[in-house]
Amino acid sequence: MTNDYDVVIIGGSSVGRYAALTATQLLAKVALVELNVNYEFLYHHVISDIGKLAQRLDDSVGIGIHSSQVDIPNKSPIAVDWQEVMLYAQGVVSNLEEQNSVAILAAQGVDVIFGNGEFQSSPHLAFAVNDRLLRARTYLLASGSRPAIPEIDGLSATGYLTLANIWQSLGSLVPKIPQNWVIIGGVPQSIEVAQTLARLGCNVTLVVTHPYILPFVDPAIAQLLQAQLEADGVRILTQTPVTQVMRIDDKKWIQAGDKAIETDEIVVATGQQPNIESLNLAAVGVKWHHHRLVVNNKLQTTNQRIYACGDVIGGYDFANVANYEARIALKNALFYPRLTVNYQCIPSAIFTHPTLARVGLTEAQAKRRFQNEVLVLQHYFKTVTASQIQGQTTGICKFITLRNGEILGAEILGAQAGELINLIALAMSQKIKIKHLANLSPVYPAFAEIIEKVAKEWSQQKLNNNVAWQEFIEGFFHFRRDWNF
Repeated sequence: MTNDYDVVIIGGSSVGRYAALTATQLLAKVALVELNVNYEFLYHHVISDIGKLAQRLDDSVGIGIHSSQVDIPNKSPIAVDWQEVMLYAQGVVSNLEEQNSVAILAAQGVDVIFGNGEFQSSPHLAFAVNDRLLRARTYLLASGSRPAIPEIDGLSATGYLTLANIWQSLGSLVPKIPQNWVIIGGVPQSIEVAQTLARLGCNVTLVVTHPYILPFVDPAIAQLLQAQLEADGVRILTQTPVTQVMRIDDKKWIQAGDKAIETDEIVVATGQQPNIESLNLAAVGVKWHHHRLVVNNKLQTTNQRIYACGDVIGGYDFANVANYEARIALKNALFYPRLTVNYQCIPSAIFTHPTLARVGLTEAQAKRRFQNEVLVLQHYFKTVTASQIQGQTTGICKFITLRNGEILGAEILGAQAGELINLIALAMSQKIKIKHLANLSPVYPAFAEIIEKVAKEWSQQKLNNNVAWQEFIEGFFHFRRDWNF
């Protein structure tokens, strides 16, 4: 029996559409099945940037820029028109959606099918949707995930928002935007949302169960970011479980630890679960464990003809990671399954202000693996000319290397960190040692100066640890000073 397609992609996420276009570029015959795609993350990035701009304008008084309309002492010159904010965000998202629209997909040869479907194994492996059987050599699961809602007494009855619907829900509430917010959970995007709402004039409480936010990053960097959030007005409750939610007189109340908090709106952001329930995966031998699909390092599920990518296989929702996985999975699915995923050189970023970006191993991970061979190099953004000029001096750049100069990882909290980490990730992927980054010579002034400064620390540490070489150099210059020529 012949197959109708080279690959059938079960979508419902932005990576599904990305995978479909990528497969057509590889000259494959592709079908994409999806019900709808949630572009909430695009709204988030647009409104987050508006929040950053509002903060910069608010800070402009300190550099001599004043609004002629503000006469009240100690009054911020910034007023947020939420209706205009949402209209602008909708325009930007609409433009970005068009780049991977159904029309574009169809023009590239993708057979787009709208609807819910499921796998069937008899008589042959196929995907059934809208009374059609889609037969392919391989299949790719890119159906994304949805918020996992914790079991908290009274939460469902009281009502809440999630990271999947917060901004579009706000669009329906304009101009009466809730003033007081409680965000439950410390995932990366919830931290971004907390800061954005605070910078746009809302009162925000962030409740997390860990001793500090972002337990997967360097503690000192996480604490520095936490201090910035608190300076922006976010109230952070750490090591605090939420045990009850209730409504009293049109107000929502949350019991967080020993504190009762009154709020207008609640956002639940404790984690994600994959969109797989309706796919009949058990019938075709695809296994999952603790809300995560079981995949190997080639991104094959336990049915070797079915691959998966993106947050449907677990982890945080980072678009660049999902797209990387899609490229690996498609090449394995369409040709021969020989490529394996290696996340060592794939960067990620949390778009707070300042941005937190990282790649490779953390200091703790590196020391567990390489013990005393690890060097930790760091420099603060306050030493960078561009940081001083732009008034963005909060931040640190940290490299984790071996003594031979091999870069194991990096973490950056600071301005333009999302761009700077790409350069470091490229250096790691090409096996470029840190001594070569010391010769970067970036344009001046630029935030890339921080990379050059940290790289020079490696040479300085190497010199400081080599007493014999120090003595030789001192002797050489002493000889040169006494040598008449």
